[in-house]
Amino acid sequence: MANDWLKDSFRSEYESSSEAIGRFNLAVFGKTGVGKSTLVNAVFGEEVARVGIGEPVTQGSHLYLDKVGSLGIVDTQGLEIGTDDKKIIDEMQKMINRTRKLPLSEQVHVAWYCVRGMDRRFEDTEADFVRALDDLGLPVIIVMTQVPRNASGFHPDAVALAELVRQRHLPVVPGSPYFTYAKPDDFTGQPAYGLREVLDATFRVAPEGVHGALVAAQEIDHSRKASEAQKVIAAAASSAAASAAVPVPFSDAVMLVPIQLGMMAKIAQLYKIKFDRAALMAIASTTAATQAGRATFTGLLKLVPGAGTVAGGLIGAGVASSYTYAMGQAWLVVCQRAATGSFGRVGGMLDTDAVREAFTEEFKKRLKIRSKTSA
Repeated sequence: MANDWLKDSFRSEYESSSEAIGRFNLAVFGKTGVGKSTLVNAVFGEEVARVGIGEPVTQGSHLYLDKVGSLGIVDTQGLEIGTDDKKIIDEMQKMINRTRKLPLSEQVHVAWYCVRGMDRRFEDTEADFVRALDDLGLPVIIVMTQVPRNASGFHPDAVALAELVRQRHLPVVPGSPYFTYAKPDDFTGQPAYGLREVLDATFRVAPEGVHGALVAAQEIDHSRKASEAQKVIAAAASSAAASAAVPVPFSDAVMLVPIQLGMMAKIAQLYKIKFDRAALMAIASTTAATQAGRATFTGLLKLVPGAGTVAGGLIGAGVASSYTYAMGQAWLVVCQRAATGSFGRVGGMLDTDAVREAFTEEFKKRLKIRSKTSA
């Protein structure tokens, strides 16, 4: 019964967190065969640009918005750059007009225009298309795909093409194309590169209000996820401290439960851990936290003068903060390991014992350090 209540509570926090993070919407354009899907999958995870084409952005539209968690991809279906440019731009204009007064998560935020690096040409129609996107108010990043490079540098043909693009003085960020190779080529030994630079540029031009969604959606810059998670942990620890005199044992501290579950839900969202899996992990982790936390703090409070007297309220706030901080740090480690697939499965199910062991080890370590510092 307790687990059912915990799962329901976590579900509520998980759904609220998902709504709060919102969605980053990226429009991806380029001629057929330039490697748009490979690029998108490399930055945001395998099979993001999947077979499903999503929903039309307006009635009868050839533009489709495919929603995948905190990411939306706007792409064309049945239309070709260089042939159907006016129709694409007209439909983009309709979409932008329709969503202008809607929440930020419903608007298009950035456009990538993809050019195959070895095509040796960038046509007038492509330049006009990029300018038209800019006229719609979209920040545009030109990404040159499949550009070979070696110890001497980038392929000369791609360098020459990039210079031709620069000479057009297009309204793009930061004024010149980005060279990329999205997927390693085992046959030639060509490694992937350039994705981090494209992502960084996207962060620079995307509205700040969707940065959280972009952090969650992307899968190549784990330092951004960890940094965002640390902000979540710090905010939760501060909220826990503000709850003032928190009773011990912590199983009685009902006021902390929404704060801690909200923190865990937000971090799970950052690492794109789906609800069912995240809920099993959360149940295993909170059970471990209650057991380990009670034992650890019972010993520590004996060392603090005035415990249980007038100073009890202050100690309670410190205890709540330390406990929540340690939970957050341990949960972050668990989510990072889960995202890399390091927790095995037993009979087709998540190995919750491994989750509990990993959480407990990190939780005890963080709890002792934090509590002694606070004391």
